[in-house]
Amino acid sequence: MRQVLPPHLGAGEHIDWQAAEARWGTRFPQDYMAFMSEYGVGSIGAEDSIGEIGILSPFPTESGLLPPDDFEDETGNARYVWETEGQDQEALDIKPEHILAWGYTSGADILCWLTSDPDPDKWPVLLFDRQELLVPCTIVPCGMVEFLRKVLVHELDSYSIDFTPVARFTHWGKQR
Repeated sequence: MRQVLPPHLGAGEHIDWQAAEARWGTRFPQDYMAFMSEYGVGSIGAEDSIGEIGILSPFPTESGLLPPDDFEDETGNARYVWETEGQDQEALDIKPEHILAWGYTSGADILCWLTSDPDPDKWPVLLFDRQELLVPCTIVPCGMVEFLRKVLVHELDSYSIDFTPVARFTHWGKQR
């Protein structure tokens, strides 16, 4: 990930993972914990592009960003989208309580984990396309960091965001 998206000096979060697990009732994937340690809460974007991916925290931060920068609201949004639109997708058997948001895009997409596996390192990405260019939700069979890497190097045939000229990560503290 560092090769396609170098973190900037001072990025990263110190998160009390035991408190996060207690708040959300689950452990978190190792790749997410490593990402938070290296990059932290913030956004992936580029100077000449309107596309952006926001990375959420398990706890609120005081960034003043919109949409909110913790899991709470986006998880609620994703569960609502699933209950109102996603359940028509007969191929997917998803319980709303197994949806946990970790990010969002400037295109109003919600990036989640499907948490039905007891091993968080096996959680696939669950993508909610609120513009419904795709079906309302799609399972992408990889973890969060691999999903981000694939988006950045244009390896996902069914989903893309253009970061022109080059993607960069901006920590929420620098965005303030």
